[in-house]
Amino acid sequence: MSNRPPRKLHRGHFAFMRALAQGLDERASWDRYLRLEGEHADLRTVRRTIAWIRDAFAAAAKRERRPGTARLILLDPSRFAAAPRLPDLAEFAFARGLEDFSEAEQIEAYRAAFASAGRAPGRGAGASARRARLIERQLEALRWLESLVAQDPRPGDGVSAWLNPSVARRLADAGMPTLFALVERINGVGARWWSQVPGVGERKAARILDWLQANEGVLGGLRVGRHVALPRSLLSAETLDAVVPASTSLVPIEKFLLPPELAGNSEPQAACSLAARDDREAILAWLDRLRSEPAKERPPATLNSTQRAYRKEAERLLLWAVLERGRCLSSLDAGDAADYLAFLSAPPASWCGPRHHQRWSPLWRPLEGPLADSALAQARVILQNLFSFLVDCGYLLHNPFASLARPARARRPLGASRTLSFAQWDRLDALLAQRGDSEVDRRLRRAMRWLYATGLRSAELCAATCGDLVRDPARPSSGWLLAVRGKGERLRQVPVGAELVAELEEELARHGFEPRVGAAGHRGMPVLARFGAAGQPKAWSASGLYQAIKAFTARAADPLDADAAERLRGASTHWLRHSHGSHALHGREGRPALPLETVRDNLGHASAATTAQYLVGQSP
Repeated sequence: MSNRPPRKLHRGHFAFMRALAQGLDERASWDRYLRLEGEHADLRTVRRTIAWIRDAFAAAAKRERRPGTARLILLDPSRFAAAPRLPDLAEFAFARGLEDFSEAEQIEAYRAAFASAGRAPGRGAGASARRARLIERQLEALRWLESLVAQDPRPGDGVSAWLNPSVARRLADAGMPTLFALVERINGVGARWWSQVPGVGERKAARILDWLQANEGVLGGLRVGRHVALPRSLLSAETLDAVVPASTSLVPIEKFLLPPELAGNSEPQAACSLAARDDREAILAWLDRLRSEPAKERPPATLNSTQRAYRKEAERLLLWAVLERGRCLSSLDAGDAADYLAFLSAPPASWCGPRHHQRWSPLWRPLEGPLADSALAQARVILQNLFSFLVDCGYLLHNPFASLARPARARRPLGASRTLSFAQWDRLDALLAQRGDSEVDRRLRRAMRWLYATGLRSAELCAATCGDLVRDPARPSSGWLLAVRGKGERLRQVPVGAELVAELEEELARHGFEPRVGAAGHRGMPVLARFGAAGQPKAWSASGLYQAIKAFTARAADPLDADAAERLRGASTHWLRHSHGSHALHGREGRPALPLETVRDNLGHASAATTAQYLVGQSP
């Protein structure tokens, strides 16, 4: 048996049945009152819904001990078809040329003409009168029943109580069992919220939105945001910023409101050099210091990556201190610091969400899940850095993370659990070749092949431009080098295969650009340009690249057995970097292994010992 709640009767159901009772057009009435149920062209859905409504009406009447009303509602007025309209006596006389005859003669001729109809002039047929009386009684019964049982939707109601059963089932299976969850997902994802719900396309999604917007007045403040009306690429920063209001809840640091009693160090030391009125402003000052470091010429993607890592850790700690610990960040001690790291090892579900939800979205969460040992170690180092800065500035007197011992960890081969085998990469490459020929398909194909062939980090590839490509002096006819500024501002040149550059030049030509990467006008052209974007091509963001590759590997995993599928679904952009390092050092048939120093330089490792970790363990 189904555990879903029974469907509820709303005013649209009554309006639709009143329209049918009065003989109004079925399709027009359906589109006006019950469009959410599906297309009127699907007669099975229409008939099934009408039958359900009549049964629900009758059941409600029986519950009120009105069996006669229940039977009345189930009657079909169309059984009492109205008789065709007959002309009145004057019209008949004029049509037959009997105007000069006496009225008695006209009546006699009229009766002779319409004897089979059983009607005298000016009198209605019995069937038509019975039909009119039935309709009036049904309308009266519907009015009574509507005042008694018609309900308004509420945020906590299940979607199955209000929406088409098949649509409701798909929404619930996709994690939207209630109207609140449905609206939260719509607002959190935006215009294409439906794309991840199997069986719900753009037309069904539009009907759901129409229904939600029509019921905003009774949904108690639950409403679809204005940003859902437009694709993400057309929304301004101001519009996105307004989606989630500032609050004291799980929101990004820029939206987080500190309660006055937990604002933090309101009276720093007299020698404090930090112009911060509370803990949040102190963190923002620390993040601003990153922007004022001497390395101002670093690529924006690299700078943003560093800032994001630091902001993420400080943001999580601030939210935890206020929302979970009930203390201000500036009053945390060593015990709090240890408890916080333990919290990161097992965070509650309410703190976790998929990585792809952006900061403007109400679905954004600070964590994806429990942190691995390496991520915990990184969090500890970054937070120790934050508090050292605050102590050095005179904002705080002590560093709660300074006394925490670094946990001992068994050393594992680099990327040991995040490296594709040769067979797995070959499978992905074959699937890439089979994809369509749209701009999006070609860009994904280009991105994954570049990441695997070069070992670049995703941020490095997204920041790369045609101006960074030069001919390799050692192989001027077939080789290329890509200038990359990586971590620590280290500049390196990474070999790029001629076939990858040729593929990029072919893409330039497709979109009307000069088909030479070295053309003067291409210096700022991103290697992963989004040529489908309005106006000048724009760079593909690292987050967009990550999401696209995760979606692709998830689909590629579907036909595999459970263990292989689970592993491949975990693959992401950084797996391709690890796979490059491991495959390059091990080599394979037709592709000899590269020297350790060459792979070290390509990957941008500071030490060959780091690169050598790819050699530990079995060959892929």
